[in-house]
Amino acid sequence: MSKRHYCHICVGALVFCLIAGSVQSKELVLETGQYKRIHVHALEAILDGNVEGAIQALQDYCKAHPDDAETWYLRALAHGRLSQLDQAMASVKQAVSRGLPVERFLAGPRGLLGPILAYEPFQAYVAGRYAEPIHGPMVGCVTAESAGFWVRTAQEAPVHILLSASQDFDGARRSTQVHTSADRHYTAVIRMDSLDPETRYYYKVIVDGASKQYTAPQSFRTFPKPGEPAAFRVGFGGGAGFVPAHERMWDTIRGYEPLAFLLLGDNVYIDHPAYPAIQEYCYYRRQSRPEFRLFTSSMAIYAIYDDHDFGDNDCWGGPGIDHPAWKRPVWRLFKSNWVDPYYGGGEAQPGCWFDCSIADVDFFFLDCRYYRTDPKQPNPSMLGPAQKIWLFDKLKSSKATFNVLVSSVPWAFGTKPSSLDTWEGFPDEREEIFTFIEQNGIGGVVLLSADRHRSDVWRIEREKGYTLYEFESSRLTNQHVHKKMPGAVFSYNESQSFGLLSFDTTKPDPAVTYSIVNIDGDVIYEITLKRSQLMDA
Repeated sequence: MSKRHYCHICVGALVFCLIAGSVQSKELVLETGQYKRIHVHALEAILDGNVEGAIQALQDYCKAHPDDAETWYLRALAHGRLSQLDQAMASVKQAVSRGLPVERFLAGPRGLLGPILAYEPFQAYVAGRYAEPIHGPMVGCVTAESAGFWVRTAQEAPVHILLSASQDFDGARRSTQVHTSADRHYTAVIRMDSLDPETRYYYKVIVDGASKQYTAPQSFRTFPKPGEPAAFRVGFGGGAGFVPAHERMWDTIRGYEPLAFLLLGDNVYIDHPAYPAIQEYCYYRRQSRPEFRLFTSSMAIYAIYDDHDFGDNDCWGGPGIDHPAWKRPVWRLFKSNWVDPYYGGGEAQPGCWFDCSIADVDFFFLDCRYYRTDPKQPNPSMLGPAQKIWLFDKLKSSKATFNVLVSSVPWAFGTKPSSLDTWEGFPDEREEIFTFIEQNGIGGVVLLSADRHRSDVWRIEREKGYTLYEFESSRLTNQHVHKKMPGAVFSYNESQSFGLLSFDTTKPDPAVTYSIVNIDGDVIYEITLKRSQLMDA
């Protein structure tokens, strides 16, 4: 089995040695484009039984960074593991006083925080300090007539939605009550139907029995009628490593009020597929941020994974459904943290591929990791046979004005030189997809991707079909940056950025405009494609 099926062995082993004390702990801070990887690797050490080493490293780190709340969180967790509950409680208070939402301790990883959660002084401390739900709400599965709402609660609980087209909730409707489940990590999805298209709705999540309800303003818009022309905006991007100073990106995106946002992978950085507790930690760290909660509550969120939130760097899962053994558990945890319309072929054929439509634009989201095979072996596949059949069937039946193919990795060759991790490592399968598009007269195809820590425009010339354009963006919050490549039409890497797609299919010649927007809300570049450009002559 290739090491790419498992953890980031070189970096992980190095940091474990540092935590174990083989060199001075001040060297623990490794900047890899993510926020202070010491936190994830300290947690790895705790899980591997070196709790004392992790505590010492975290204490030493605190001497130089006393106001880092995340380090205090992990100190609390580590002391709890050793049943040093007074020290754990002191660290809990230090973390909260430095801005860490108290919900972080209630969310988990619960298997590690058990001693603290059962400690009466902790229970007394958090009583009245947190609001339900502790994570979310996240809007998803939106159509012209329906929507879904994802939440996480502190314990299993009945939840429902109050929804109205009026801010004062006149005539509010109440959803069916559902229950959050420990099997789904205390999450649930509440669905509302019989909504009106192109309407802003206001809503409240009610957790029965909660003493305090989460009261942040929450609203979203339903989609235009399916198949009909419309003008709307959709955001997209990847590369969202946890960097507190850059979490304001979610506020920037929200300010543009897109109907939906497409998260194209590396939505959180984990790189530990065999460690469920680390995966939970990375998800909960992001979901507890107030900026992210407001962001996910205000528009339809769709997500696929890439290497860092599925396996490890440049990983491939292989053709087997349950081999390696961590694949299905990673997929199930992914499912419990998002609210997509569906997830591949379900339990019989796990994956994160799905499709959705907004007005007369169809989106096809691809899973580029679960069934990917070694690109150095003969006849490699990124998608696997089941997903490819699904994609071709969906494309052939589409009547949309624009068809958006959403990949977590770049389509154009030259985006990542000397690497086989992009579609450049799978040229025959890429050609099979493009040829299918041409042979079946499928017009209006736009390519989206992420992975590279910058925002790009690429042009893919075709001998027998129209020129394909790729819009790439994957530096939502990452500190780490990838250099610009000479083959791009345009490239931006000076700051964090996201992609904004503005569709207007009401025009005589329908158009889509790709805008690159930086973290400060400045539009850096724009390019417009007309439907007449994306069809065979």
